[in-house]
Amino acid sequence: MSDPHIHRSHPALIARLKRADGHLRSVIGMLESGKPCLDVAQQLQAVENAVTNAKRALIHDHIDHCLDAEGSEADRAELKTISRYL
Repeated sequence: MSDPHIHRSHPALIARLKRADGHLRSVIGMLESGKPCLDVAQQLQAVENAVTNAKRALIHDHIDHCLDAEGSEADRAELKTISRYL
C-alpha cells in the first residue's frame, strides 16, 4: 500500500467540501419540501461554485507542490492531464 498523499491545503479543502455537502443536502431538502425552483437553482449554483473552487484549489496546489520545477517529460504530461479538469 502506498503512503497517503496529503498536502497542507487538504484540511481546508475538506472543510470547503463538507460545507458544499451540507448545502447540497439542504438543496435536496428544498426539493423534497417543494421550495420554488428559483430558490433551488440559486442554491445549486452555490454548491457548484463551491465544488469548482475546491477543485481549482486542489489542482493549483498539485501544480505548485507535486510537479518538478525543472519540468521533466512525465511532469509535463501530468500537467496536461490535470489541466483538463480546470
